[in-house]
This record gives sequence, C-alpha cells and structure tokens, in this order.
Amino acid sequence: MTALASLTGRLQGRADDRLAAVVARLDEALAADPDLSFQVAAYHHGTAVLDAWGGPHLGAQSLTVPYSVTKNVIGVAVGLLVERGDLDLDERVAHHWPEFAAKGKGAVTVRQLLSHQAGLPQTVPGLTWDELLDHHAAAERLAASRPFWYPGSAFGYHAITIGNLADELVFRATGRTLHELYEHDIRAPHDIDFFLGLPAEHEERLVPLLPMIPPATDTTPPATSALGPVVFAMPDDVDLAHSPRSWRYGHPGGSGTGTARGIARLLAVAVTGVDGAPPLLSSDTVEQIGQQQVRGYDEVLHQHDRAHAVVFQKPSQQLAFGGPRAFGHDGAMGALACVDPDSGVAFAWTIARGPWPGGADPRAVSVARELGILLSS
Repeated sequence: MTALASLTGRLQGRADDRLAAVVARLDEALAADPDLSFQVAAYHHGTAVLDAWGGPHLGAQSLTVPYSVTKNVIGVAVGLLVERGDLDLDERVAHHWPEFAAKGKGAVTVRQLLSHQAGLPQTVPGLTWDELLDHHAAAERLAASRPFWYPGSAFGYHAITIGNLADELVFRATGRTLHELYEHDIRAPHDIDFFLGLPAEHEERLVPLLPMIPPATDTTPPATSALGPVVFAMPDDVDLAHSPRSWRYGHPGGSGTGTARGIARLLAVAVTGVDGAPPLLSSDTVEQIGQQQVRGYDEVLHQHDRAHAVVFQKPSQQLAFGGPRAFGHDGAMGALACVDPDSGVAFAWTIARGPWPGGADPRAVSVARELGILLSS
C-alpha cells in the first residue's frame, strides 16, 4: 500500500490517484450521513488500489459478519477442487455422496447443486440450528429429502443450505471439511483476513452489525413466493451474524467474519493473483465457475431477474456490479464482494448498517462498476 496516496478527508485509508472521483463521492456520502460506516477495498490485476474506511462504527481492522458475502469462500474453494481435478462440475453428486441419490436426486450434477437448482433450500420439517451448525447433520437430512422442485426445472436461492451441501460435497471428495480446505489451502497461505470460524484471538475486533431502519412511509408488505416463508422460517435461538455460536463455527452460507480488505484479497488471490504471484485458479477454471448457469425467476426470493454462476451471483438489474464475466456475492445487510476477470478488479464492501430493504448497498454496486470502468481505461 506504500505507493498509494493517504486520504485526508472523512474517508480514511489509501487510494490510487486514479480513483479521486470515487473517493470524493464516498467522502460526500459520509458527510451526508453521520451514521454511515463502511470499509471498501479493491485490487487491480493483483495490486491494491483502494483500502479505505469511514464513519463512527468501523475502523481499519474491524471485523464484521457480511452474511452471504461468505458464499464467495464456497465458490473459490469449489474452484480450487475443480482446478485440482477433485470435482467435475458435470459429475453426479451421488458419485461422491451416494446417499444423496435418495428421493429422485440421483441425476443431480455438481453444477446443478451449486447453482441453486437442486430444490433443497430447506427440509420438511425445517432444519434446526443444531443441524445447520454442524459439518454433517443438516447434509444428512438434505440428502434424505425429496426436492421442492424437480432438479433442473427451476432454481431458488439455497440461502443457508448451500453451505451445508457444499461442505458435505467437499468432505466426500477430499476427506476434509470445507473449513479445513479453506483454512489450510486458501486463507492461511495467502494471508486473507476473512475467517470461517473466528479464532478467539480476533474476537475483540468483531463489530456487531446494526439493524436496518425501514422508512416510516414504507407500509407495503413484502412480496413473497410460496416457498419463501418455508425456507426462511428459521428457529430463533441463533442469529446468523450476532450469535457467537454462529460466527465461531463460521457457516459457509452466511457467518464468515472479516474485513473488506480480506474479502477483496480472497477474490484477487483466486482470479488475478496478488503482488506478482500467480492466481490460485487458471483462466479456464475461472471461466467455468464464473459462467452463468441460471437466470430468471427465483422460486425462493420471488425475484424475476436473479442470476447465478457456480455458487456466485452474476450481474443483474439489481446487481449491476460488473461486466458479463464478472461474478461475486452480496449479503443481506448491505455487503458486497465481486471480481471481474476482464477488468482485473476484485472489490469488497462491508457496512455497519445497511440500507433498507437489504441486499447489496447500491453505493457498493455503483463503486464496483465504476472501478472496473476507470481502471480499464
């Protein structure tokens, strides 16, 4: 970061001089909203170009739980196994996990499972937190379940269960949990400040997320699908982001813990490499995991322009964060991380209090898109 200019306004940190307009706009946002607190980070072809933070709630080393931004870890880990030949996206899941074939799931492929097409966003009766915060228990129940839709006929966001399904698939393919693979082969070797399971020595850095504030005039009931209430009817004894039990475990679907700097570095390590080192994944693997698998109506979220690659989200009307080959994932409370192989930009944004009604902060989406344009010119 020594080559970057130190920031002297409300936005603290360092930034490439080419990003002056972005920095000015973020500084203005902080001035307009004294409660706004965020971290923002970006790499360009493996070199840090932005590492900044602002507001009263977050500092340079603050950790947050960015909800489903955690799913970027699943995507990178799956990419590493594809790279190594341990997973083939067109292989049947039951090849690795025979019990998964029950109740008509024998033909489900790895790519279908990991792009929300398998029809397993929940079980009946619903999964408990004891099962979800376990490396095998929820997966066993999901494997024994009949899908809500015929696999491949539709897709719907497996908001939590994709973490359990991916964890078990990784275990069956490698003999290691997803957590073990990530820690030993990805996070620790590349000094990534993003954890699946927050170590005790870092707990003092954790900053709780603040609740979103709905507008007083917003009285419209949210539109839902038939499946939405079933999928999200979670037991209330655990809060994914705020319960120590959750973030100490580090659910791959939504309770990883880290900084924007760490999340951006994760995606840069995977796709472009950092600081002159080769990327973790070959361009062919990046193309495979970043290729769009589904687009259209989401059976769970009741969204009509939802798009997924393998685990990752693709740009859409609501998430226009990059070009056609970009991919990443947002979080329920405003965070976002994405990478564009064409522009070479890896980007992350964490926020203490996300804007209503949730999902990626529109400011983050705009900055990610603008960085790709600025740094490609």
